[in-house]
Amino acid sequence: MPHRGAGPDDGRPHTPWTTDRIWFGGDYNPEQWDPATWAEDDLLMAQSRITTVTVGVFSWSVLEPEEGRFTFGWLDATLDRLHAQGIQVVLATPTASPPPWFTLAHPDALPVSPEGTRLWHGSRDTYCAAAPAYRRAALRMAAKLAARYADHPALALWHVHNEYGTLCWCDHTAGAFRRWLRACYGEGAAGLDALNEAWGTTFWSQRYSTWRQVLPPRATQYLHNPSHTLDFRRFWSDELLAAYREQRDEIRRHTPDVPVTTNFMLPDYQNLDLWRWSREVDVVAVDHYLGSPDPLATGADLAFGADRARSFNGGRPWVLMEQAANLVVQPDRLLTKSPGASRRDTLSYLARGADTAMFFQWRASRSGAELHHASLVPHAGRRSRVYRETVELGDTLHRLAEVTGSMVFADVAVLWDADSWWGLDNRCFPSGRLRYPDLVRETHAALWRNGITTDFAAPGADLSGYRLVLAPGLYLLGDAEAANLDAYVRGGGHLLLGCFSGVADTSHRIRLGGFPGGLRETLGLTVTEWHPLPDEVSLALDPWGHGRWWAEDLDVEGAEVVARYGDGPVAGGPAITRHPYGEGTGWYLSTVLDAPSLTELVGTIAAQAGVSAVLPDAPTGLDAVRRRMPDGASWLFLTNFGAEAATVAASGHDLVGDRAIGPSLVLAPGEVVVIREARPAG
Repeated sequence: MPHRGAGPDDGRPHTPWTTDRIWFGGDYNPEQWDPATWAEDDLLMAQSRITTVTVGVFSWSVLEPEEGRFTFGWLDATLDRLHAQGIQVVLATPTASPPPWFTLAHPDALPVSPEGTRLWHGSRDTYCAAAPAYRRAALRMAAKLAARYADHPALALWHVHNEYGTLCWCDHTAGAFRRWLRACYGEGAAGLDALNEAWGTTFWSQRYSTWRQVLPPRATQYLHNPSHTLDFRRFWSDELLAAYREQRDEIRRHTPDVPVTTNFMLPDYQNLDLWRWSREVDVVAVDHYLGSPDPLATGADLAFGADRARSFNGGRPWVLMEQAANLVVQPDRLLTKSPGASRRDTLSYLARGADTAMFFQWRASRSGAELHHASLVPHAGRRSRVYRETVELGDTLHRLAEVTGSMVFADVAVLWDADSWWGLDNRCFPSGRLRYPDLVRETHAALWRNGITTDFAAPGADLSGYRLVLAPGLYLLGDAEAANLDAYVRGGGHLLLGCFSGVADTSHRIRLGGFPGGLRETLGLTVTEWHPLPDEVSLALDPWGHGRWWAEDLDVEGAEVVARYGDGPVAGGPAITRHPYGEGTGWYLSTVLDAPSLTELVGTIAAQAGVSAVLPDAPTGLDAVRRRMPDGASWLFLTNFGAEAATVAASGHDLVGDRAIGPSLVLAPGEVVVIREARPAG
């Protein structure tokens, strides 16, 4: 399989996105309301200092009520009205929800499940992105919008589609999948031979003799070929990206100076290789919905999403396109956020590089599938606590305008790899507990609890600027990526590799001779056997720590044993190792540590790598992040996610409270301050 790239390249952004004020607002859907409500919206937006709204995300059936007949009058009036108020517009192409007429005209463009069930109109995302009719209709809509609004003064950013990620297993998909495979492996018999070799199709008599025999991994009798399913996930990321590019390029033809983006849905909702996608947008924009009412869990989750967004955008300021104002979204309920939590969360995104504070949505819908979704103006309207907090947030963001354009810098990176995510997301593995997103999230949370600012990086990226790199769950590891990590350690870096890593190559073929393939010399050991464990088993490590779910047999070949298994299937064997290598150090963790143990280990390794917290003496739950300008200006964001008041040493001017701070201050639970720090002398 060809190398899929290491991350953002130096050519981005194509059309720079910058702002001198924090964008505040959200999705606005005037087509759902009457003129009286529009008039009230004008007043409430002015009162709450709204600067930016997203328009048109789900308006296809209103913009094109019949095929080829367009009704733009209401959108013309909306953009004119918003511009008159000084509000800029993020204009969306509404292609995530085709209208009913499209379904009737093109039933073959409806998505098909792995079981072969056609999914009918009645929700959103009722399309197959590989269907030619859908792609033509979507491109036509993008072209019409771009031509009509190219010169509108309210237009500030293009928002293509919404949360790309819908998969399909239909015949259109089958044809597109085969074309993608031929582009990867080669045409004709030689390409088919290469595919058979990569997929190991001699197993279970799956060898293909013609390209027509290759289908999507539809519902089958037992287990799928994991190489087949991996390539299918890669295909869909690329197919959706091609659909995005078509619209983007048509829009750029009309508006070359207006940035174009789409919204990524964090943390792992979309089947997208976000390193590849991030090279194709002018600015990374994300939707992030928090899943826990617990403040400490919220702080860790928020940092995880924000640090990924900033990293996908190459460290530059990024766009928070959607968040929930007053609710925490859980599978079976919507929990109310506590008073002040919306401001706390929003300023925490800004701390980690966002220059926007956008929400879904401005006004709560009175009908439809999301009539109970969070909003800045809930059903109770201006009399509600939520709207009062919207006004307060607008005032706060207005005072923080000076931080826009500043950046966050980190000495530590956690690796994020879509191939390892897709590779581990498979039924044929020894343990379903080793879920890639969870392993990465837990590693990042351990850094957060240590107060360490963190980037994300791809395994093949230039890592030389980081003192410490952590690689949990790096199941699929290509030769080039292994060589990159080896060179990083030899050059003086510190690497912590997690269990069940370096197991397979990029075609999902197991590496022979022991694990982790390509990094055994780097780490000074070989993994010879795995031991998946029942959930109820806890492994005591000696001299400290507790593992769970997983253990490994290690043959140590030069590494120092830091901790051993005190019990379990490999009692007395190495559990955590450290290997000086070249100018750096390779660490290996052969189990899944519980949260306190992982936090301690990460803190120990960080100290040995010369990495320190932003505020070394801050208590757990006190989030400290610094944004900087090239000229030396800096702002220290402090957020107390803890349950107790926190005292920290800090000096400067608090922009939130418009007050002098120093030499120390006390933050109440939930409090946020943004301190303009004094510039260093010289």
